[in-house]
Amino acid sequence: MKSLSITYLLLAAVSIVSVSAYAAKDSQSHLKTMTTNEIMKFESLKQPVVSTQGNVLAVEVAPDRGDSHGLVKSLTSSQAFIVDGGSKPQISHDGRFVAFVIDTPLLEKEVALSKEREKLKSGMTLLDTQTGKEQHFERVKEFSFNQSGTHLAVWFEPEEADNSDDKDKAAVGQSTENKEKKTKVDKFDKGSDFTLVALKTGASQKVANVNRFYFDKVGHHLVLASNDTKAKKHQLVLVSLESNTKEVVRQFNNQQIGEVSLSEDGKYIAFTHGDSKQAPYGRDYHLSLLDIATGDVKPAPVSKGWKLNRYTQLRFSEDSKRLFFGRVPQVSQQVELKKIATQDDLFDQEVVTGQRGLRIWHGEDARIKPNEIKQYKKEQKRTYLAVLHLKGNNLVQLADTVVPDVDLQEQSRFVIGSSDIPYRKMITWAGFYRDYYLIDLNTGYKTSILVQQPSSQAPSLSPNGRFAAYYQQGDVYLYQVSQARRHNLTKGLTVSFADEDHDYPSNAPGYGFGPWLENDGGLLIYDKYDIWQMNTASLEGFKLTAGKGRKQGTQYRVTGLVKDENKPAVLASNQAVLLHGYNERTKGDGYYQAKLGTSGVITLMEGDYKLKTLVRSEDAQTIVFSKERYDLFPDLYSADYSAPQKAERQTDLDVQKRQFNWGESELVHWTNGDGQPLDGVLIKPTNYVEGKRYPVLVYFYRFMSDRLNAFPSMKLNHRPNFAWYADNGYAIFLPDIRFEVGYPGATSVQALTSGVQKIIEMGVADPDAIGIQGHSWGGYQTAFAVTQTHIFKAAVTGAPVSNMTSAYSGIRHGSGLARQFQYETGQSRIGESLFRAPQKYIENSPIFYAERIKTPMMIMFGDKDDAVPWEQGIELYLAMRRAGKDVVFLQYEDEPHHLKKYPNKLDYSIRMMEYFGHYLKGEPAPSWLTQGEAYTEYKKAD
Repeated sequence: MKSLSITYLLLAAVSIVSVSAYAAKDSQSHLKTMTTNEIMKFESLKQPVVSTQGNVLAVEVAPDRGDSHGLVKSLTSSQAFIVDGGSKPQISHDGRFVAFVIDTPLLEKEVALSKEREKLKSGMTLLDTQTGKEQHFERVKEFSFNQSGTHLAVWFEPEEADNSDDKDKAAVGQSTENKEKKTKVDKFDKGSDFTLVALKTGASQKVANVNRFYFDKVGHHLVLASNDTKAKKHQLVLVSLESNTKEVVRQFNNQQIGEVSLSEDGKYIAFTHGDSKQAPYGRDYHLSLLDIATGDVKPAPVSKGWKLNRYTQLRFSEDSKRLFFGRVPQVSQQVELKKIATQDDLFDQEVVTGQRGLRIWHGEDARIKPNEIKQYKKEQKRTYLAVLHLKGNNLVQLADTVVPDVDLQEQSRFVIGSSDIPYRKMITWAGFYRDYYLIDLNTGYKTSILVQQPSSQAPSLSPNGRFAAYYQQGDVYLYQVSQARRHNLTKGLTVSFADEDHDYPSNAPGYGFGPWLENDGGLLIYDKYDIWQMNTASLEGFKLTAGKGRKQGTQYRVTGLVKDENKPAVLASNQAVLLHGYNERTKGDGYYQAKLGTSGVITLMEGDYKLKTLVRSEDAQTIVFSKERYDLFPDLYSADYSAPQKAERQTDLDVQKRQFNWGESELVHWTNGDGQPLDGVLIKPTNYVEGKRYPVLVYFYRFMSDRLNAFPSMKLNHRPNFAWYADNGYAIFLPDIRFEVGYPGATSVQALTSGVQKIIEMGVADPDAIGIQGHSWGGYQTAFAVTQTHIFKAAVTGAPVSNMTSAYSGIRHGSGLARQFQYETGQSRIGESLFRAPQKYIENSPIFYAERIKTPMMIMFGDKDDAVPWEQGIELYLAMRRAGKDVVFLQYEDEPHHLKKYPNKLDYSIRMMEYFGHYLKGEPAPSWLTQGEAYTEYKKAD
């Protein structure tokens, strides 16, 4: 840890050594050249958090390659700290203590053998911001502060098994036959050491063999499950956080304690337990409630046909009136196939065929087999939610095998349930749908409210459970629970609430909802630009943003609210709310203010920059946001929720950028051949000279113009690094693409060629030195484009679909889903099946036009691609090879859709730069490009 003086207040996001180096180099007259080495070391900010009281900020500072460090900064003073190796920060309630994950240094990982690398575990550092003292913990599995910030829980990794003693005995011939048989503990049951730190005094308590722990939210208690199976000692441990004393409140010799929880009123411990002699897989658990005041334990009621298993989780409602937990229809041990053990077994048909390797794909399977396999573990862990009403000891089953999913928040009477079961088969070609239900917490009765609703358009239940809002076919509806009536809130309004830019072969989704108003009095809803405040009593609404959004082309959205996944956000009826705005015309962002109940918007700040609200303190008005441009690093700023324009800058990683000569971005407008207006971003090379023409790299996907004010990602990966290319004399062009259903290839080419022609007419682009690069959907468009136009002099396509006729029934190996729905309803935009429109699949497939290609092409695929079958790259390569075209194929071994291994990311980045350098700038071709590389097997490490 290093404490930073006020001199380095704004430079606190980098280490003291690098801060000094940066400052010195920044003052030098010469600037550095961008290289891959500089990109590797370039630091970014990750996972900023702010204390509940809003007085301390912590963030991870991470290079593209290398070790992170943590930055801690007081928001009320000049105090700042650096924690070496720190990542993923957590802050105590009052901000005094900050804890960071301390990962194993990269060098140690790289030099370790694969088996030893698996044993390397992360640690944790606890920083006291008052004293600057650090406390280090090794091999930490999990840590967390309690909500009131008085204590820190540190749960350690299990100790590695040590078999050296047995090996030594075996080596000297000692017999182990008479040794007492060891008790084998299933990994699921095995606990590990736990330390509780009292932050005020620094005193700590240790508990061994811990499997679960839980802090109550009010700061009174901690409960732990400690299971020592070998010693037949299973303890439920309660710690008083006020007195820092612990007590074993329940002990068993043959009952494994599973989940634990505490009611927020401090009255009850809930815990599950089951026969420790049974294997965890099929162990039947029981639920009990312990009265903390009396020590009395009572079993929870049970119901026929439902049991608890090892995946049952427990959650009390915030008012402590209800306990929610999961159940399953049955619990049984895992089926085990008989193995061949005798001579007779060799010829036993049942035993022999039991060793088969077979998966049966049936035409009526709900899920195709690869998806079923991918979902298997999730389904094994699935439980069906039930609720125990504590006052009446009334148990109600909420979810079941027909309606398996429940969105549990803090409503006291109803919850939303859903089921995709009727639509699992049609996922293959139609995408994702669900039926939605209103479930009564008191009875479990389910009322159907939506049938075959797109899964992405889930209804929103009001905080008091009186209403549910949902979007359907261009309108927003309000479902009135008490009367089971539906009201179209937007009928007759003059604007559409459907996505106006939707260009997929499916119904356009809505823009979503903002927060509910207190007492269920209203709801905020969004059209493309404006925010509407709807009244649930009158069923009428008005434009909270007074129509300013549509008039000025600004998309307003509520921002800066406290996020709580268990409770919907609620606004007071006359509350002033912070809005984020994005201007579609200028591509600039702003912060604005609106007051509920009043139509109008106040501008707080706006300009040619991008703003991202990152975090809000829970109990204070502090927000943290970033502000960036292409030439301005997204440093962190803190401000009062009501006054972001008065923000204070808290980091200065932009000092890194100032070491380099940086290019500029500008917005470009043009019209395609159909008269459709399009936008794009032109990034000019460093030291740009007006009138000089430059080689251009075109990079794209769909909409790109919103990146006008985005700072370039300073990483090496499957994309070109814009800053690196700009510093190497390239202009970079990012055009928007607007598609037509049925003709994705042709409409993409039309947008690309018209955009390129525009920058040629501007005098920026050298028409004989224009390259194109895309990945995935952009890779497909790249491969297709060069079959239709010769405007590009070099093309790099990553993970492209080349043959839609074969890709249509391919498998996305990451999810196990078939790809058919992508073509019929999704991104690939054909809009019909292969059988109904085979010609469209052919017309949009690059492979059928391979003979037309005149552009040199480099294809890249990972051979474990989990989204696009990598055979699509082989098809394109073989077609071009057969047609005698200029093609090279990079196959990265054991890599998914996006490269993960850094050596491969670096290698691909270098080869891409060399490729474009040769074809666009006339640089000498590297040997791998002129003659390839022979297959070689290298000596393996010992």
